[in-house]
Amino acid sequence: MPDYSQLSALLPDVPVCILPETASTNSDARALLLRGGAHGSLVVAARQTSGRGRMGRAFCSEEGGLYMSLLLRGAWPAGQLTTLCAVAVCRAVERLTQLHLDIKWVNDAQLDGKKVCGILTEMNAQFDYINHIVVGIGINVHNESFPEEISQMASSLMIEAGGKRFHRAQIIAETMSYFEQYYDTFLKTQDLSALVREYDELLVNRNKSVRVLDPKETFDGKAIGIT
Repeated sequence: MPDYSQLSALLPDVPVCILPETASTNSDARALLLRGGAHGSLVVAARQTSGRGRMGRAFCSEEGGLYMSLLLRGAWPAGQLTTLCAVAVCRAVERLTQLHLDIKWVNDAQLDGKKVCGILTEMNAQFDYINHIVVGIGINVHNESFPEEISQMASSLMIEAGGKRFHRAQIIAETMSYFEQYYDTFLKTQDLSALVREYDELLVNRNKSVRVLDPKETFDGKAIGIT
């Protein structure tokens, strides 16, 4: 199991639940909410047995990765929170590893064209109000190999750094530090205006031709950034 003993010291104001293995940290975060879990609580696991990705896809969550979910109470737009997290992960990883990550759309972070991070934001809402949002983040840190079907599309920080290992507790703490900074600004502006330029700089498909697989129709266009 990763050494997460430093997390309490690195995140003194964040309630953290650390698990050696779980089905899904997102599910655990929702269960924590039902038990009265505080806004800003964090669930961290060394391995997930039923990790989820977008559109019901499985998310490979073997030993070596970093898997965490953040619980947020309140009516914040889920898509915008995913954007905040994506930029926070990229900045935190770059600062600690000197590896430059790019964002593919909003929920994947890539390194030299290979996915090293996935973000899944799930919310619980009534007709006119969002009760809470759970943001799940999975980062391939020390993963040495991947299932055959994704082996050409996925990588890890260790692989891309030529075998160098990194402290996962520090990556979590640094990601949270950046997220809190962006989140505070977001609460003041109530939009992404303060983050647009930074996000666009990280957008891997910027100024490139793309095909959008929308559920209603597929169309081609040019990615120029976000509004």
